[in-house]
Amino acid sequence: MAARIALVVFPGFQILDFAALTVFEIANQIHGATRYQVETISHSGGMVTSSAGVPVETKPFGRRAYDTLLIAGPTVVKPAEPELLAALRRASPRARRTACLCTGAFIAAAAGLLAGHRVTTHWALGQELKKLYPDIELDDDKIFVNDGPMWTSAGMSACIDLALGLVGADLGVEVAKSVARMMVVYHRRTGGQSQFSSLSLMDGGSDRIRSALLFAKENLHEPLSVEQLADHVHWSPRHFSRAFREQTGHSPAKAIEKLRLEAARSLLEDGHGAIGRIAAQTGFGDEERMRRAFVRTYGKSPQALLREARLRIGYDVPEMAM
Repeated sequence: MAARIALVVFPGFQILDFAALTVFEIANQIHGATRYQVETISHSGGMVTSSAGVPVETKPFGRRAYDTLLIAGPTVVKPAEPELLAALRRASPRARRTACLCTGAFIAAAAGLLAGHRVTTHWALGQELKKLYPDIELDDDKIFVNDGPMWTSAGMSACIDLALGLVGADLGVEVAKSVARMMVVYHRRTGGQSQFSSLSLMDGGSDRIRSALLFAKENLHEPLSVEQLADHVHWSPRHFSRAFREQTGHSPAKAIEKLRLEAARSLLEDGHGAIGRIAAQTGFGDEERMRRAFVRTYGKSPQALLREARLRIGYDVPEMAM
């Protein structure tokens, strides 16, 4: 029998969260069997209008048990309906897991579901969530977080990453990768990855600096000296170094290290080895140089991150509630 997946909606929910349901739909197609039965529910059923003004038909919570509850997020955070909170308090303990999509964490926290749990949410609202609900452990620099039966995601498209994580936990990482390929989305945004990419944070004001950063990201295996980067954008090394620091706040060498670290961590968190190959692929050259950079930046060695990733990918999958 199929596992029941319910997306919980309410007036003003963010309609992008429906993208999470597509992950389960494609997983059924790839797996060749209906492993997931998807439906949309609200506390009383009937038509519910999203923040975009699009109405959707819903079923009431009722007494049925769900394998997974997905709590949609509101575009504008405001107090949730008491009836919705009461319905969640009844339904969540009966589900195998509960997942909050973006600002859905505010609703789950208001229902008392996240107390004592490590959670994330949209980066712009993390501190507000922590202020309102100090009994949570906020980790607002992650794409998604899994803490026991509770899953939470960042905003907004991270609902897809979280759903891929759920499918990966159920059916294996290769199925999740296949779903990502079919949806033409980036599978490597694992839960531990930062919400902020180094490339976007260092995005320079000029097209030449952007071009240099993109060139570096696509050629991390190269030495990427100042001379090489300056030649790529047809500037002198001296002028390039000065302009780069003014526009990004970093020296070229520091920026390149950030890009190398991000690329290497992404490979490690996807369970890829060997470490020596990753060090060569991302331009560190040798394992020791990469290890020192990881410990200095993340407080963990590449070996530790790889072990954590393999444990996460390879753990035993609990039975799905039917």
